[in-house]
Amino acid sequence: LPGLLEAAGIHNVIVARLYIGGCTLQRHCKEYESAGKDYIYYKSTKNVWETVSKEATILDGLKDEPWDIVTLQQASGYSGKYDSFVPWLPKLIDIVRKEISNPKASIVWHETWAYATNSVHGQFKDYNKDQNQMYKEILECVAKLKADYNIPVVIPCGDAVQLARGTRLNNSGKVPADSKVYDLTRDGFHLSRQYGRYLAACTWFEALIRPTLGKSVKGNPYCLLDTEYSIPAKDAKLCQKCAVKAVKAL
Repeated sequence: LPGLLEAAGIHNVIVARLYIGGCTLQRHCKEYESAGKDYIYYKSTKNVWETVSKEATILDGLKDEPWDIVTLQQASGYSGKYDSFVPWLPKLIDIVRKEISNPKASIVWHETWAYATNSVHGQFKDYNKDQNQMYKEILECVAKLKADYNIPVVIPCGDAVQLARGTRLNNSGKVPADSKVYDLTRDGFHLSRQYGRYLAACTWFEALIRPTLGKSVKGNPYCLLDTEYSIPAKDAKLCQKCAVKAVKAL
């Protein structure tokens, strides 16, 4: 995302993320209650990711800036199971509202993606190891939480990934079915570091930057050339097309 911002000539966007691997909505609430220092806090102020702290609390992030947007998500394995959202999502929303300094900030939902068809993730069985079923249940949860908690914006990465899986970006025809590298993932559930992550970044850009700053990701020249995962311009354009289509469909 910082690379896309830089390529678009946007230098006034601060992006940050509070990270605990596999963190659930419930755990975020528990971290707040215990003042746990279990987060890694990353931040980009000049379109470059930097690690601010490896022992951060949730408040280190929420109070660091007068954020205009705060994004939330559920851990991927629970993202299609609505009973895992209650009571933790409303509690987390209340925490955010209480602790951030900008009363007009928007709370946005990040829609995660269904697992690869051959995923061995332990929670894939909760969806009968069926990608389409998992995707359908994720969409149902997103529709319900938008209505229940008045969340105005969704970043539809799950939709963008599913769209891209129907294009040449998907590698299912190039690797054995038992390979971990499958369906735009690198292990069956984490996005691949090339097309998968780029596609997600494009979706974030289109969902958040276009409505606020008026620039679409479409035509953005950034192709990961500053990383080891560079992609051809034609594939970057296809990722952008999938992202734009996913956001328009909301």
